[in-house]
Amino acid sequence: MGKLIRPNTGPDFGRLNRRSVMKGMGAGAMALAAPSIVRAQDSDKVLNLLTWPGHADPAVIGPFTEATGIEVVAKEYVGGDNMVALVNQSPVGTYDVILSDAEFVIQLRDGGFIDPMTPEDYPFEDFFPEFQKFPGHWLDDELYSVIIRYGFLGVSYRTDMLSFEEVDTYQILLDPKVSGKVGYFDWYLPSMGCLSCGAGNVGHPYDINDAEFEALKTMMDQVKAQTSGFYSMADTFSSLTNGDAAIIPGVGDWITQLLAADGVPVASWVPKEGGVQWTESMCIGKGSAKQDMAKQFIQYMTSPEGQALSAVMPAYTASVPSKAGWEFLNANMPDDAARLRMTFEDNNVMDDYAAGKINIRKTPVQQEIEDWTDVWTDFKA
Repeated sequence: MGKLIRPNTGPDFGRLNRRSVMKGMGAGAMALAAPSIVRAQDSDKVLNLLTWPGHADPAVIGPFTEATGIEVVAKEYVGGDNMVALVNQSPVGTYDVILSDAEFVIQLRDGGFIDPMTPEDYPFEDFFPEFQKFPGHWLDDELYSVIIRYGFLGVSYRTDMLSFEEVDTYQILLDPKVSGKVGYFDWYLPSMGCLSCGAGNVGHPYDINDAEFEALKTMMDQVKAQTSGFYSMADTFSSLTNGDAAIIPGVGDWITQLLAADGVPVASWVPKEGGVQWTESMCIGKGSAKQDMAKQFIQYMTSPEGQALSAVMPAYTASVPSKAGWEFLNANMPDDAARLRMTFEDNNVMDDYAAGKINIRKTPVQQEIEDWTDVWTDFKA
């Protein structure tokens, strides 16, 4: 996987100075790489977005609103299960755009909650080949979702408590030195996925047979006594900041990049047994009365500028699938490109992909979701 690239802790990390982006860019470049985007009529200027926190931040979507007059109003959730529940409980047409974890797109499609999309409307030619026909986003040649951003999950840890060598295996979770110091982001899917890698289910943490599922449960029983707590999204940040947790499996740079920018001694790594890729993708909600506006918004988010601003989103950073987005980031925010390992030199996140240690996060394949959530509930008890 290459050498560990530690986050830069400079004061400007993750804080895009939009003047610096605009400098040297002609007005034509601000057409947002989507020539069909036009200023919305006054009666049609609100777009309802269901999303993880942070995606409607003006730091990310300001140029879109400025160019189109469209106001993006967000309903936020944490965890794909909560997203599906919200959609299921809402009248058809409530959400114009749904930002979904990739593994839940199939549920949205099969449940009739999203509409098919036209592939030619989106710049897949700008994407790295690995992301052009991303699993679960297509049914044969019919498109239902477009990947926007992604990141890798392994372990996040305090560098003043643990060494890089120690965290290169999930066996560190059993070490007496982290007794009472192993925290968890309170969502079963990423946490159990990484623990499944540590339990020996290398290369297929979610597609496991009964014996492998038992191995996962055995590992969870073994590490349970080490637990410091189960944390909300906000508390995951604070537990590493205040040292309540020395290590948290199932999270990654989306946590530690921002903390390191504030001087907290933390880093993330994918242990040798492998890790998990989280992926956020955008769909058009079934029955949306604003399908053209929804398309315009997704076109912006997949444009070079939209991709770069999404990568440095203040709520939590990410990698992006667009090579053109990487180019924009390197040209206009080179320090951020280096910190996020989205450069075209040295070790970058696509090298991690090629190394074969990254498993795309899925819902359980051979068990029911309820089987996994029941184990998680027992683990927390």
